[in-house]
Amino acid sequence: MDLQIALLLGQDGIVNGAIYGLMALALVLVFSVTRVIFIPQGEFVAFGALTMAMMQGGRIPATLWLLVGMAAVVLVVEVVRYQRGSPVNWSATVVWCLVLPVLAAGLIIGLRPTSLGLQALTTLVLITPMGPLLYRLAYRPLADATVLMLLIVSVALHGVQVGLGLLFFGAEGQRTPPFSEARFDLGGIPLSGQSLVVLGVTLALVMLLFLFFGRSMVGKALRATALNRVGARLMGIPTELSGDVSFALAALIGAVSGLLIAPLTTVYYDTGFLIGLKGFVAAIVGGLGSYPMALAGALIVGQLEAFASFWASAYKEVLVFTLIVPVLWWRSLNSRHVEDEE
Repeated sequence: MDLQIALLLGQDGIVNGAIYGLMALALVLVFSVTRVIFIPQGEFVAFGALTMAMMQGGRIPATLWLLVGMAAVVLVVEVVRYQRGSPVNWSATVVWCLVLPVLAAGLIIGLRPTSLGLQALTTLVLITPMGPLLYRLAYRPLADATVLMLLIVSVALHGVQVGLGLLFFGAEGQRTPPFSEARFDLGGIPLSGQSLVVLGVTLALVMLLFLFFGRSMVGKALRATALNRVGARLMGIPTELSGDVSFALAALIGAVSGLLIAPLTTVYYDTGFLIGLKGFVAAIVGGLGSYPMALAGALIVGQLEAFASFWASAYKEVLVFTLIVPVLWWRSLNSRHVEDEE
C-alpha cells in the first residue's frame, strides 16, 4: 500500500462513513425517544433507492400501493380507537394517512416526474410517512413493553419488509444516475461529484437536525421525551406524537441515504440490511445515546471497512461487526446495571 492507495481508501471510508452516520443518527433518535432498536431502518434505504429507480424506468413504484394500504389500515385503527373513547390526534392522522399519501399519488400518477430533482422529492414524500404509519401499526400498541419485546418486533418487521422488497422490486439490483457528473483531481486522487454530494447533503442534514433539536419546540419536545418519557408526559408533551415524529425523521433519513448511495453502488432489495447493521455498530460506539459519538463511530466503521477491503476483502464484514465486541466489553466495565425504566 502506498500513499495514493491509502488516500483513495480514506476517501471511500469517509463517504461510506457519512451514510453510516446518517443511519446511526436515525437509530439513536428512534431509540432515545421510543426505546425501539429499529432494525428495519435499512429497509427505508433500499425502498428509497429502488423507488427512485422504478420512477426513472417509467413505472409506478409498488411502494405507493404499500403506503396507501398502510394509510388505510391506520385510518381504520384510529377511527376504532376514537369510537372506544381513546384520544386521537386527528391533525397528525390526516397528515400521515391522507395528505402525504394523496400528494405522493398525485406526483407519481398525475405529474409523472421526469427530472432528477423532482423524482427525488417524490421519493421522499412517498417514503417518509411510512415511518409514523409503521410506528402506529406495530410499536404504539406496545409502548409499555420491554426493550427485548420491542427488539423482537423489530426483527419480525425486518423479515416482513425484506419479503415485501423482494415482491415489489424483484431480485435484480438497480442503480440511478448521479446527481453530479463532475470529476475532480485532488493531488492525483480522483474525486467524483457524487461523493461531494453525499458529503454535502450529510453535513447539511446533520446541521439541520442540530438546529431542529436545539431551536424548535418540536425538537425540544423530542429531547424531553428522550430524557424522561414520564416527566414529558406529565408536562403535557404528547409522547405518542413524539414517536410519530421520530419515526418520520428516521424514514426521511433512510430515504435520503438511499438516494445518495444508489448512484454509487447497485442496490438490491436486501441491501439496506447490511447498511443498517453498520449504522447500528456506529450507534453502539456512541452508546445509543450520543449523536456526536455516533457520527464518530460511523467514521471509524467507514475507515475500518475501507482498509479491511484492501487487506482482507473476504473478511471485511467480519472485521466491521467484530468492532462491536470490544466496544460492548469496554462499556460493560464502565457502567453500572440499572433496572429497565418505563
